[in-house]
Amino acid sequence: MADTVTVGIADLNAVKAPDTLVTYALGSCVGVCLYDREKKIAGLAHIMLPHSSEAIQNIDNKRRYADTGIAELIKLMTSMGASVQAMTAKIAGGAKMFSTGSSVFNIGERNIASVKEILAGYGIRIAAEETGLNFGRTVFFHGDTGIMEVRAAMRETKML
Repeated sequence: MADTVTVGIADLNAVKAPDTLVTYALGSCVGVCLYDREKKIAGLAHIMLPHSSEAIQNIDNKRRYADTGIAELIKLMTSMGASVQAMTAKIAGGAKMFSTGSSVFNIGERNIASVKEILAGYGIRIAAEETGLNFGRTVFFHGDTGIMEVRAAMRETKML
């Protein structure tokens, strides 16, 4: 029987098929789903902020940043037998949750850009995305199929 593993805010985890990963409350945060189709290993990181270099103090949780969180997720998945070369990505979230005139405060947009830049640096192709706009999302990532299921209040569920 398959298990569903919850990934909290600024957290990450990886599973093997048939297990599923889920993360809730993706507002400006970005859910990064990585999948090795050959080994059927799925990983999910709940990214809060674009880059660890923007931390004011010592980095207390590397999982919250796109650069260090994605690196940690890849390390976890490869320790389980996944190959970076075989990985594809699916991303969701990065909403603009508050109306402000400045793009500096649009953390969702900055998170999306950072996630894309970091994945490109690893040579990991983004196969699907459901990002931006102004609403929160919940993501289920299925380890048996690599399907990212995106749910949002009063919106149709998307299977990507």
